[in-house]
Amino acid sequence: MNEDTKKLILELIEANDPIVISRHIRPDGDAVGSTMGFTKVLRDTYPQKKIYLADDDFSDYLAFCGGEDEVPEEVYPNALLIVIDTGTRKRISNRNYAKAKKIVKIDHHIEADPYGDVNWVEDFRSSACEMIADFLVTFKDRLKISPQAAAYVYMGMVTDSGRFRFEGVTGDTMRLAGAMLDYGVDYETLFAHLYTEEPEAFRLKSYVYDHIGITKNGVAYLYMDEATQDRFHLSFEAASGVVNELSKIRGSLIWVAFIANREKKNIRVRLRSRFLGINDLAIKYHGGGHNMAAGATVFSEQEMQELIDDADRLLGEYKSTHEGWL
Repeated sequence: MNEDTKKLILELIEANDPIVISRHIRPDGDAVGSTMGFTKVLRDTYPQKKIYLADDDFSDYLAFCGGEDEVPEEVYPNALLIVIDTGTRKRISNRNYAKAKKIVKIDHHIEADPYGDVNWVEDFRSSACEMIADFLVTFKDRLKISPQAAAYVYMGMVTDSGRFRFEGVTGDTMRLAGAMLDYGVDYETLFAHLYTEEPEAFRLKSYVYDHIGITKNGVAYLYMDEATQDRFHLSFEAASGVVNELSKIRGSLIWVAFIANREKKNIRVRLRSRFLGINDLAIKYHGGGHNMAAGATVFSEQEMQELIDDADRLLGEYKSTHEGWL
């Protein structure tokens, strides 16, 4: 079925002009890599077409990748819109998306909102970039794939899989990553952009280690309030990234970062886990995502505590019914 869907997407790309590509709000490496990589390939393959990358949001962390386009509103009624790495329409970072002539959804999240006229969803994939890599390899004889385009796609595969450590990484993931490298990716420069840090980042880590909370059953959590974000001059993406620092505690199979969102007047939640799923927990708190990596939103410190308590019960039940967990 997905082979037919991929063929249909390529047919739509070849038949339509203009084409607009979009991603989700608060874009991460996978959202940026998949959309920028796909845009680059389409522009190189179809130089006669008008192909736009539209995004109402921005990521300071990934600014080295380049920016987006200003898309005139009158473009949309005649446009094919391809939305990548975005599970629900409310997370599409494009205020004009509904005006498009036709929408293609390419996504690897658990299906909750099939908003596309064509929906290619593979929730077993480690990243949307893995799907884009699969698309590029499938049609490599019909598409022009430059080292820069391959680098964007490889970046998303690396970041969304935790450098190929997270659930969903398979032999196919590695083969597709290798296929991208074969196009001449400068991974040393890419990794320097992604993983070197300013001195202030190390002071932040020291703060994080001093302020981690751990529940009775081993849920690790941290609250990044507005004052702390200001103190360390953190963008929202950088503040959200502290959740990864909580994953190294032995016996902690669920870790949660709460990030005060000044603009939205709420508290964004980053949920991660090892061995047990937390997507249902995220859905309960106005979110969702993957089985072991999801996002949510709470609206008070009381609701934040309720989420922590629910996570603690979930982890306690898991540990009481499973042996051999670390």
